[in-house]
Amino acid sequence: MIRVLIVDDDARVAHNHRELVESLTGFTVVDVAHTAAAALAGVERDRPDLVLLDLYLPDDSGISVLRALRAQAGPATADPVDVLVITAVRDIEQVRAALHGGAVHYLLKPFPLTALRDQLERYAAARRRLTRVEEATQSDVDRLFGLMRPVSPQSLPKGLTPATAELVADTLRAAESDLSAAEVGERTGVARVTARRYLEHLCADGRAELRMRYGSTGRPEHRYRWVR
Repeated sequence: MIRVLIVDDDARVAHNHRELVESLTGFTVVDVAHTAAAALAGVERDRPDLVLLDLYLPDDSGISVLRALRAQAGPATADPVDVLVITAVRDIEQVRAALHGGAVHYLLKPFPLTALRDQLERYAAARRRLTRVEEATQSDVDRLFGLMRPVSPQSLPKGLTPATAELVADTLRAAESDLSAAEVGERTGVARVTARRYLEHLCADGRAELRMRYGSTGRPEHRYRWVR
């Protein structure tokens, strides 16, 4: 389980984020904090894997929290907490400070909750990939860093679109079992060959996996499932 601490001064926003996180398989919320002091105390007490950190806090800035967490971690810490900044702050100096502080991503409010869900799933995929690699190749590094970038026309293979990629992902995510490319095509209204291209992209992204189903005769069937 990925243990998450939510930090936001707005109780309604924090509640919405908590509901989303707890709806995702493999995630659990350890606590919700509304101040910088409570955030630091929560990290010390609960040892979360990931902090969803707002920058607008009543007693101190979120950047100060991020810097304090990095100072507490130090080079000897085996598993320093990761931080995903979620904020309405658009000041470039704050963005730069978050980047220098080691934030895994910077998500600007307002955004649809699907954007946060996508980012959390990408974070989980990156963590899974890290556990499988002992010595990284350049390809491993490129894939890991690419996982934390949301889908955009530039990040997709040529010919694929973000809207259809999200549709295929939603279809696979909602399925109770693995699906073939033909079944995904039927549910989304795209051609089987097209569905397979998107499914292969999701597998390369670490958010889906391919399984081979072997029958008594003929070639094995390619089946795809969402990584939960």
